[in-house]
Amino acid sequence: MINRHHIKIFFILFLVLGMAKNNLVWSQKIDVDSLLNVALNEVNKDKNYESALKNTHLGMKLAPDYLDFHLLTGRIYQLTNAKDSARYYYNYVIDKKPVYEDAFTYLINMEIEEKNYDVAQIIVDKAIVFHPENKDFRYKKLTIYELQDDKEKRELYLNEMQAKYPNDSYFKLHYFIGDSRFKSDRIGVNYNYTFFDRSGYGPWHLASLQYIKQRNWGSAIARINYSNRNANGQSEIDGIQYEAETYFFTSKSSYSYISAGYSSDPIFPKVRLGYSFFHDFKKGWEGDLGIRYINTEATNFTTAVFGIGKYLGSYWLNLRSYFQFDNSSVYPAFTFTSRYYFNTRFDYLTLIAGYGTSPDERTTIGQIQNRLSLDSFRLGGGYYRLINDHYVTGIQVLLNNQEYAPGVKQIETEIALLLQYQF
Repeated sequence: MINRHHIKIFFILFLVLGMAKNNLVWSQKIDVDSLLNVALNEVNKDKNYESALKNTHLGMKLAPDYLDFHLLTGRIYQLTNAKDSARYYYNYVIDKKPVYEDAFTYLINMEIEEKNYDVAQIIVDKAIVFHPENKDFRYKKLTIYELQDDKEKRELYLNEMQAKYPNDSYFKLHYFIGDSRFKSDRIGVNYNYTFFDRSGYGPWHLASLQYIKQRNWGSAIARINYSNRNANGQSEIDGIQYEAETYFFTSKSSYSYISAGYSSDPIFPKVRLGYSFFHDFKKGWEGDLGIRYINTEATNFTTAVFGIGKYLGSYWLNLRSYFQFDNSSVYPAFTFTSRYYFNTRFDYLTLIAGYGTSPDERTTIGQIQNRLSLDSFRLGGGYYRLINDHYVTGIQVLLNNQEYAPGVKQIETEIALLLQYQF
């Protein structure tokens, strides 16, 4: 007959054996974790893939359900160009436990590198099913469409993502870039009216007629400008300028801008040349580097241009700096532009602030030589809208606190109107 004493002994033995078993499991877990850390260091730090592979295989043997070893084994095979073996282990992890996002990421990237775009798309669709909130997989899907140069699928997908994530800067930037590659033509007019708070001075008129040809490679612009300046109620000077500009894509993440202008009338520079290179640095960042050259009757000078832009949701922010070299002197100018976009790249509110005079300001370019060394502070805003998919309209007002002689200032108010027809 079993007495209480025997029951106590049995219970104590049960506890001791249970604790021993748990300690063994815990000890093994600690050893396995240590083994994984050793293998990770051998891969990431020492680049000793052979030794790391031995350790991951040992880890898989000791803890077959510890999928980190399978994932790392796949990574080692990928790094050593054993792609089929890498696929096996990545797919093994995904099939066993699809919560491993890294397994999807490594496999998608590898298939993209191998240009297996159809396979990569199948995997990325599966990743989106299991990780719907991870937008990196949705970005990868867009990348696949772009690498396939599938414009139709890309457009449909971007429209879907714009509706789902209206404030996502990555999708918005790519949506605008894609829109600028589609074939269209626009013809339009611009009109700038500038008046001054100085008695007997102004107003100024600047009118432009332009034609814009947009194609998959970029766009070309032809423009004729007419300017007239008044003083004391009479026309003081006027003239015509001819301009040509082009934006063309140099890669999937960069494009260039070239401009040239000529006039035989002194109200404009005789020659105006410009070049800028733009690059998309991912995550909504864009930078530009350029040069401007202006030749007037009195002199000629060169300007270095540096800019940085950022998409933040529906906002686009840009700061551009100009360093103008004239007679061994350097004159800086800065322009900050912000836009809040609505539906298309033609629908936005804008705010502009700046200091100094730059060669990109069309209204005052004829006086740029006289204004370089003088202070100028600008602030303004505007609203632009696409109506019925054909009419691009806009209005902008800019106030400029301009020094026109040392220590003497005037307020210039510029009203700009835009109307274009897109066909």
